[in-house]
Amino acid sequence: MWPDETLVEVERLNLDAASYRQLREQHGSPDAVRRAVVEIIEQRGKMHNPVTGSGGMLLGTVREVGPESPLGFTQGDRIATLVSLTLTPLKIDDGLVNWSAESEQVPCRGTAVLFGRSIAAVLPPDLPDELALSVFDVCGAPALTDRVVREAGSGSSVLVLGGGGKSGSLSLAAARRAGAGRLVALVPTEAEADAVRAAGLADEVVVADARNPVAVAEAVGGKGRAKVDVTVVCVDVPGCEHGAILATADGGTVVFFSMATSFSAAALGAEGLAADVRMLVGNGFVPGHADFALDLFRATPAVRGLFERRERHPGAGVKEPSAGLTEERARERGTSVEHATREGGGWADERSDQFNTATP
Repeated sequence: MWPDETLVEVERLNLDAASYRQLREQHGSPDAVRRAVVEIIEQRGKMHNPVTGSGGMLLGTVREVGPESPLGFTQGDRIATLVSLTLTPLKIDDGLVNWSAESEQVPCRGTAVLFGRSIAAVLPPDLPDELALSVFDVCGAPALTDRVVREAGSGSSVLVLGGGGKSGSLSLAAARRAGAGRLVALVPTEAEADAVRAAGLADEVVVADARNPVAVAEAVGGKGRAKVDVTVVCVDVPGCEHGAILATADGGTVVFFSMATSFSAAALGAEGLAADVRMLVGNGFVPGHADFALDLFRATPAVRGLFERRERHPGAGVKEPSAGLTEERARERGTSVEHATREGGGWADERSDQFNTATP
């Protein structure tokens, strides 16, 4: 350890949704997914998915605090990191033998290091660890949504792509608290739509494939309805950039929280569509975002209900692939898995109904 570092005994990893989906689609069986994660950590010294470029976060107990650490923790504190696993030195000691690979949450034994500039939070005593970790994992989304909706003004209209997921449901609640006048949740299936309607988080719930720009535009702004002032993208598959842009009114704002976003596709797509929209990268950090998300979660029972529903059905929406883009297929097509993912839509001709848009 350096003087400003903190050593953490790791108990659980929380893989980000885009990374977990990609691993499931590429490797298929739980054993293969488990081996892939172990290999990534061993080779990179971090959980840094080489395809999606993303990682997740972790839960653990502080073992040692450097004398110059500014983080304010003491030995024995149980904490969740709020910085990506792609930026967190990590060593796993148990081969992830206790992980079923059926959920993004990975029980494990290992060690991690937090730097002086890392961010983390003490686990709240009133929530189960798994639930608290799920909230912390997406806490940047509702905080930035709150800021953007307040900037747009009271009564503004807001669309959340992936409104039934963790980041999506919290973003809907944040937009409501910030004064949104019209809330639209877009989800991939009728079953998920029913759950969001029952939760009462949105004024309108529409079902469409977020990767289909025309379907998104028609579902949100068709039949005489106006486009929205703010669109928040919380889905975990590539290819959702153009639908978000088409659904947003000129002068509006699109916030991309998904790590599956191709930012070149977003920028060039807006140019090609002659769309005068402001596009923001949700970088996962807003001052006070952890406390904000916890307060919103506690104050909105409907959000907690959706979170607990997803905890009861881990891996919901992530199906076993039959035509996923593997390294071998990528080579046959003269490209790479990483390129296909990054460029957005690279898997489009490989996807079929089993790759319905799921929400993180």
